Amino acid sequence: MTEHALIGRFDERDWETNPEGTVRFALIGLGWWTVDVVVPALERTDYCEATVLVSSSREKAARLADRHDADRGITYEEYHDGVGSEAYDAVYVGTPNAYHLEYVETAADLGKAVLCEKPLEASVERAERLVEAAEAGGVPLMTAYRMHTEPAVRRAKELLDDGFVGEPVHAYGNNTQPVLEMIPDPDQWRLDPDVTGYGTSVMDLGIYPINTARFLLDRDPVAVRARMASTHGAFADVPDQYASMTLTLEGGLPLLCTTSQHAQQDSQLTIVGTEGAIELHPAFHGEAKLRLASGSLRVTVDDVDFDEVAEMREEFDYFADRVLSGDPILPDGRHGLADMRTIAAVHASAERDERIEL
Repeated sequence: MTEHALIGRFDERDWETNPEGTVRFALIGLGWWTVDVVVPALERTDYCEATVLVSSSREKAARLADRHDADRGITYEEYHDGVGSEAYDAVYVGTPNAYHLEYVETAADLGKAVLCEKPLEASVERAERLVEAAEAGGVPLMTAYRMHTEPAVRRAKELLDDGFVGEPVHAYGNNTQPVLEMIPDPDQWRLDPDVTGYGTSVMDLGIYPINTARFLLDRDPVAVRARMASTHGAFADVPDQYASMTLTLEGGLPLLCTTSQHAQQDSQLTIVGTEGAIELHPAFHGEAKLRLASGSLRVTVDDVDFDEVAEMREEFDYFADRVLSGDPILPDGRHGLADMRTIAAVHASAERDERIEL
């Protein structure tokens, strides 16, 4: 494939089956991400609409439902009681990590498809229960990895599958952000281990390079060695203000990842092979840029019109496409559960200062 062919079809939806119908969503958890990113994304989708908004505050849910022409706003308690369940076909779970399980269990009981934010839950044990609940209820479950449908990532995977880099030799990923500047509250849930889970940086940010590398390379981690530290007072209850880890992927391929919730925003993923290299930089915060190198060839493809809202539009339309067509979902619940086990191993490795086999 030439670079010109790649650029000419950059926004192609190679996953789309053009199903008929619409998937109506109940949005659970009306924090800034859902309100500022998810709702605008749904308004731009081809196969989705938001019909029910769910919050701890009935006033907030009703106000936002009215603003965005949803059928109704309800409380969490009403959701669990099945109120308004005839008005939606699927749920989007956008609450903090430790609350995902209860909402997925109710969705499974109600027979509703589930798109659940990553990471799936706050611990491996709770994530296992979440996946098992969806399977027992016979409902589709997708882990919300928006990078799987981001055009730059999909084109990178296509090039890797076509042998652009030759045999992959190593991979490097980074994802950092200044969470205390973004949300100037030291008591926020991302810094509360009872809500976020094993920690903050790896759970919330490091999961991106780990999962995206898995997707691009079709290889899972088999071992990990990690280090982490927390020095700032706001991070006293979580172990990973800063974290670095070397994962050994299937076939012996090393993946080095760094991540922090207390650093300049930056994200990248680079895969180097015997014949070329593919880099996404920036990678995980919208506006992905794809850089290609092979011999004397140097190509940069700017995804300038593809921000986080557009990424979420693609993610929701992909999910709806699969629900309407009945085709298999990737990333499904088991895929997300594998990342939870890796994250648990990363934290165990740092705590014990030893290599952990997966």
